[in-house]
Amino acid sequence: MIFIVVKFTVRPEYSEEWLSLVDDFTQATRAEPGNLFYEWSRSVDDPHEYVLVEGFADGEAGRAHVESDHFKAAMETLAGAIAVKPRIVSTEVPGQGWSEMAELTPRA
Repeated sequence: MIFIVVKFTVRPEYSEEWLSLVDDFTQATRAEPGNLFYEWSRSVDDPHEYVLVEGFADGEAGRAHVESDHFKAAMETLAGAIAVKPRIVSTEVPGQGWSEMAELTPRA
């Protein structure tokens, strides 16, 4: 699995509308055959930072994602809404999605 985390620092005037701005891109990405998950979160420390956690089945699925028309269109749109170049961690890991955490179980 290709596991990717990206931190986006958004211009203040786009902070409240960021999730709406990326919604079409998010939905199109989630519909890709090789997408395993694509999830946005907002930083609790910085209201202008959003974190994207995404997973793709393999390198080919990741490549198809960045070569898609919706990816290219999103890069054009998002360039005007970000304050700085996004920071990314992208790596290949074993598995095909989330596993349960062994160290913690909910109490009955």
